[in-house]
Amino acid sequence: MATLGDIGVAATINILSAFAFLSAFAILRIQPINDRVYFPKWYLKGLRSSPLQTSTLVSKFVNLDFRSYLRFLSWMPAALQMPEPELIDHAGLDSAVYLRIYLIGLKIFIPIACLGFAVMVPVNWTNKTLEHSKLKYSNIDLLSISNVPLGSNRFWTHLVMAYVFTFWTCYVLKREYEIVAAMRLHFLASEHRRPDQFTVLVRNVPPDPDESVTQLVEHFFLVNHPDHYLTHQVVNNANKLSELVNKKKKMQNWLDFYQLKYSRNPARKPSTKTGFLGLWGKTVDAIDFYTSKIETLKKEISLERDKVMSSSKSVIPAAFVSFKTRWGASVCAQTQQTRNPTLWLTDWAPEPRDVYWDNLAIPFVSLTIRRLIIFVAYFFLTFFFMIPIAIVQSLANIEGIEKALPFLKPIIEVKVIKSFIQGFLPGIALKIFLIFLPDILMLMSKFEGFISRSALERRSATRYYIFLFINVFLGSIITGTAFQQLDNFMHQSANDIPKTIGTSIPMKATFFITYIMVDGWAGVAGEILRLKPLIIYHLKNFFLVKTEKDREEAMDPGTVGFNTGEPQIQLYFLLGLVYAVVTPFLLPFIIVFFALAFVVYRHQVINVYNQEYESAAAFWPDVHGRIITALIVSQLLLMGLLSTKEAAQSTPLLITLPILTIWFHRFCKGRYEPAFVRYPLQEAMMKDTLERAREPNLNLKSFLQIAYIHPVFKEVEECESDPASEESDQEPVLIPTKRLSRMNTPLPSKHSGSMTSLG
Repeated sequence: MATLGDIGVAATINILSAFAFLSAFAILRIQPINDRVYFPKWYLKGLRSSPLQTSTLVSKFVNLDFRSYLRFLSWMPAALQMPEPELIDHAGLDSAVYLRIYLIGLKIFIPIACLGFAVMVPVNWTNKTLEHSKLKYSNIDLLSISNVPLGSNRFWTHLVMAYVFTFWTCYVLKREYEIVAAMRLHFLASEHRRPDQFTVLVRNVPPDPDESVTQLVEHFFLVNHPDHYLTHQVVNNANKLSELVNKKKKMQNWLDFYQLKYSRNPARKPSTKTGFLGLWGKTVDAIDFYTSKIETLKKEISLERDKVMSSSKSVIPAAFVSFKTRWGASVCAQTQQTRNPTLWLTDWAPEPRDVYWDNLAIPFVSLTIRRLIIFVAYFFLTFFFMIPIAIVQSLANIEGIEKALPFLKPIIEVKVIKSFIQGFLPGIALKIFLIFLPDILMLMSKFEGFISRSALERRSATRYYIFLFINVFLGSIITGTAFQQLDNFMHQSANDIPKTIGTSIPMKATFFITYIMVDGWAGVAGEILRLKPLIIYHLKNFFLVKTEKDREEAMDPGTVGFNTGEPQIQLYFLLGLVYAVVTPFLLPFIIVFFALAFVVYRHQVINVYNQEYESAAAFWPDVHGRIITALIVSQLLLMGLLSTKEAAQSTPLLITLPILTIWFHRFCKGRYEPAFVRYPLQEAMMKDTLERAREPNLNLKSFLQIAYIHPVFKEVEECESDPASEESDQEPVLIPTKRLSRMNTPLPSKHSGSMTSLG
């Protein structure tokens, strides 16, 4: 069991690690050769030019201005200076609201920590329970609820503080929900015109023997939305074409590499082997080999493109349907189209950057089966992941190492090494073990068939949070092996689970403190260093870059990473709320994390990250819901803990807290969540009216006609598509149709201007 001294050693290691990362970043960021690594966002916006173009030979690589080294921490105040409205214009609402999650952590936990140390710590510390017991304990346990004697009236203090902490947390959450909802509505109202504002995605279009999908979609919307329908783009399956194009890009990278290598040493022509990764097979001329490969792929791409463009078999029963007004799109997206609720399903189309084209080709009827398969796979992944985590955790402590490797016992018992193992090793072991988990969860979400990147990230974030809750939180609290933990849960009553977990919580405070320091202190500081993108950029710059365009493509700005970052933040909310009453000593470590992370990620959002899409903070209900979940879990576990402390009079009063918290969540869900899932018709009409007044001659069809074409076909469609015709004010006329049940439509077919979207 880690002592205060062990925690001090761990804190020293992590503080020094964080300081080393921050110092290295401060030096590397001002070197001209690294400018594109640490400021890629400004290059992508065209607002920054490379210092390599105007510098002398030496100053191209090394910053010779020694005064800049004295201001190596100037990036911190600079990261805080940009006002939030300017930040939204610069980085988008998603990024700005994501940063508010860290601010919520500070708003919640700073007052709670002050109250905890002013009230809870003296109440816990002034007892002698652990000193008079035969239990093994650490100095930190003296500051926790474990030091309060059984049946003591002091537990009333913990109960009152639980109410105070709950009310304060709910107040902050309500206030933030209100602010973010207003920010979202203001952002949507003031946002520039975007294709997704006028477009809905229609799925599960029923087959018709007389009409093609494009004809069927056109006639359906001309009949049912005659005054607002504008155009549509049928979705085609272009996944194979995308694979060929990606393969060609890889071949082109190898060709660029060998051509650059040959230009640097013309005396020796490069060669390669035809086998796997060029490791074996016949030796051939590398440039000729990859040139031949690329020419072959060009022919295959041309044939596949023609096949997809002309074959009706490539068409899937889905389409992007655009309307003349936002109001018309809002009505269509938020209403049922037919008597059968499983046909002609409409929803808001993701913005073009947000579309995950590979999944549009998945048949709608198979989505339920896919999600069932993933549910089962995720269940086994979550619970059987306990086995390796339990093994690693058992080895990452003194007793486990001495049992597995008894010959190391004399070395381990050395005080410094012992402190290192107890205060640092468990946290870093768990951190390493979770590295590949986000990629696995993202693959699961893609298999499920979500059609937008934002939906993929939100689903992955939900699964990641559940995984962290079960394996990191519960799995670290409950003692025993993974199978014993699972067996205990399966064979004990639901009423006993809070007691089992509650009694173990105080004993695990030191482990979570070490985890917070490793993941939240050193981990966040390591994020700003961007060591992996730095190395990859310079490797690409040396081996592949021939032009300025190549150099721009070599930059890897990355994104905020909602699917990985937000669940980890939520774990800190969970730990803070659970331990606020039990062991307040943990709270300052969480506050340091939120403060450091806010500064670091604000800097990254301003200078580095280039968000792939803009969802207008659609993820906020998930953030709010997970904090509420953490609050309810903390209340139930405190109830279970107090029930083992013979605090019979105070325990029943805690039952009210989860009920009040659930009521509060339902209130927020009804009051604020509609702003994130529906678009008010009043707002849509206001924006349409203003746009008509400002731009009476706007040709909206030309703006929307090719908005939802697959990126692989974008250039082809722009070259081959006919110019958009002007909107006509002619009276509606009847046009013929092959369908016997619908012999006419109220508008000319030429007005639809339908195009094929290759998905």
